[in-house]
Amino acid sequence: MADQSFQLYDTTLRDGTQMEGLALTVDDKLALARSLDALGVGFIEGGWPGAIPKDTEFFRRARTELDLRAALLTAFGATRRPDVPVSQDPQVRALLAAETPVVTLVAKSHTAHVDRALRTTLAENLAMIRSTVRHLVLAGRRVFLDAEHYFDGYVANREYALEVVRTAAEAGAETVVLCDTNGGSLPEEVKAVVADTIAMTGATIGIHCHDDTGCAVANTMAAVDAGAVHAQGTAHGYGERCGNANLFTVMANLVLKRGREVIPLERLADLASTGRAVAEVTGIPEAPAAPYVGAAAFTHKAGLHASALRVDPGLYQHIDPGRVGNAMRVLVSDMGGRSSVELKARELGYAVSAGSEAVGRAAARVKELESRGYSFESADASFALLLRAELLEQDPRPPFGVEGWQVALDGESGGARASLRLRVEGTSRTATGLGREPVHALDAAVHQALDPVFPELAGLRLVEHRVRELCADEPDGPPSTRVLLSFRYGERHWGTVAVDRHATAAALGALLDAVHYVLSDRPSRRHGAEALVAAPAG
Repeated sequence: MADQSFQLYDTTLRDGTQMEGLALTVDDKLALARSLDALGVGFIEGGWPGAIPKDTEFFRRARTELDLRAALLTAFGATRRPDVPVSQDPQVRALLAAETPVVTLVAKSHTAHVDRALRTTLAENLAMIRSTVRHLVLAGRRVFLDAEHYFDGYVANREYALEVVRTAAEAGAETVVLCDTNGGSLPEEVKAVVADTIAMTGATIGIHCHDDTGCAVANTMAAVDAGAVHAQGTAHGYGERCGNANLFTVMANLVLKRGREVIPLERLADLASTGRAVAEVTGIPEAPAAPYVGAAAFTHKAGLHASALRVDPGLYQHIDPGRVGNAMRVLVSDMGGRSSVELKARELGYAVSAGSEAVGRAAARVKELESRGYSFESADASFALLLRAELLEQDPRPPFGVEGWQVALDGESGGARASLRLRVEGTSRTATGLGREPVHALDAAVHQALDPVFPELAGLRLVEHRVRELCADEPDGPPSTRVLLSFRYGERHWGTVAVDRHATAAALGALLDAVHYVLSDRPSRRHGAEALVAAPAG
């Protein structure tokens, strides 16, 4: 059961959509609302009805298509216009027409904005706040008021900023949210202003921070420490300019660092999967280094770390990653040693010890290959093949061999055409593939040649490829090229790597590693495709 005394408020569907490159359809917004509700967020701000047609449509459809269990849907809008009766203001009418239980109003709290942006008097601005809040409360709505530019306004004219808060609270606003709209405040400033505002007004205070100083989450936590009981943010910190406070980070901090059960404890383990679901809908990749939910949040590379992690994972991790639905990962590189190889091998399902000869050979082999340009950080499949060979678990040779290949430009398609000849089970098989780039043409040819013999390969999908030119091994010699490929196989994701003086040859090598990896886990050789050892999806 979540702590009902604290209000966790999501504004992804409204403020988050101001991020450059983020555009949501009504269906997208409905899907995100369902994901956030399932996580246990208390309030979901759906948009600005009456001002944005798409948001008006969202609220119309939400009445019949959203069955929220934890969250209350909130409509966002402005106070009435200057010198217009509140009952006649079309924007206020649209807020009521949205039929949400909660309405959040935005109001000016900075004197310069009242004068230059709103173009009215300070007294009329207070009257606009008072009449709009009362009107909505009398209509049966719970009302929050976002005091825009509050921290800058407090510095410019403390008494007026405080009067905005008093006016809203006395008119019936349940919570007055202090907004660091320009994102320029620092934590000690936020804490002092929030504490003073609570002391001088007695109002219930919330916080809304932008990340222009990189302090949005820290500012939010400072406000809560000063007495704020309402925190706003967006999924992944989406928002204009530098973004908003990342609500995923805020909620995890509040639960794990402050003991505030702002979402049910059992839901916290869904945090990482919710982050992935949100990124899937928005089309904006998650930041790997995002706290708690990022793919790299609990990833370790240095050998010193790996040695300590063998003893106790808590020595280099501030929480158990499983508490937020994430997992520890170990990267294999020339920075690590036996401990890194041991931990990575265990992650991939192998029972090994750092003192074994096989681990020592694998660690030496990794260092030797990385000195030649290989990188196993994102190539779990290539590392697994290397490890299997050193463990002598099975014949390291793939059940096929390359007899010849060629890639050329295709005049008709404008892409590439690959010809490939493989020897499979004593028989020579020839195939041709087309693709927009050489790697895609080779991928098509590999599937054409091998899928009829090994049907399990039909599920192997090339997702991404990265090519990097490396320094030449010798001063006058040609440079080498490293190709990293990413694949999807069912619900799993993994990568392969190869290095060659020719980019196309490296691409073929990485492709064949992927095929070898899948075939090495055939039922006849291990326990079927489900036994594939790979890093978790995402």
